[in-house]
Amino acid sequence: MSEHPVHLVIGATGAAGSATARRLAATDVHLVLAGRDRAEVDALSQELGAPGHTIDARDIAAVGALVEGVVEEHGRLDGVANLAGSVLLKPAHLTTPEEFHDTVATNLTSAFAVVRAAAPAMRKAGGSIVLASSAAAQIGIANHEAIAAAKAGVIGLMRSAAATYGAKGVRVNAIAPGLVDAKMTAKLVGNDAQADASRKMHVLGRLGTGDDIAAAVCFLLDPANDWITGQVLGVDGGLGQIRTRG
Repeated sequence: MSEHPVHLVIGATGAAGSATARRLAATDVHLVLAGRDRAEVDALSQELGAPGHTIDARDIAAVGALVEGVVEEHGRLDGVANLAGSVLLKPAHLTTPEEFHDTVATNLTSAFAVVRAAAPAMRKAGGSIVLASSAAAQIGIANHEAIAAAKAGVIGLMRSAAATYGAKGVRVNAIAPGLVDAKMTAKLVGNDAQADASRKMHVLGRLGTGDDIAAAVCFLLDPANDWITGQVLGVDGGLGQIRTRG
């Protein structure tokens, strides 16, 4: 059994995932990485000296096998962050069935897969599961129907799982980011006018960074904060709760 806590980051190669992995790698945890793109996973694995796995987080069985393998190899699992996700900005009538199903699978099914696999693995010693929702799940933002539905589902999943597994010491929480400057969101801030409009939606006047999200994820993973469960932590520049002037 590993002498150090074992943490698994799924979606490890995105802006938030890689920033979370780098923060965790600087601590005493044993880090395990997982992502969809083999080349990106291998590069981050080599950079951080952490084992990496290529996985489609939408595949419930594959996530289960990954978690089972981590527990078999290291004898424990203390924390999991699911940062796999996507962004789709379209009104409902322009969203194809395929786009809707992919959005739900990438954002909600992946979260369910993580809870289904990780919570039982943590029941003996407890642990922390962190899921990714969105500020768009808590307020109405035009053209966010599919992604808002999926991310709102993550919140419902999180709260129910927190109730189900809390007696075993398993904490389940979610982060709810605003718009983060990342490869995934490049089309949303593709020119100066779009970027300026997006910044003005956030009362703090800037977009988020991967490290902003990572700080919140690591806070929720930290056993020093083991009296926090069933919570949605907004990391959104105020977007989810505060309206800007004008």
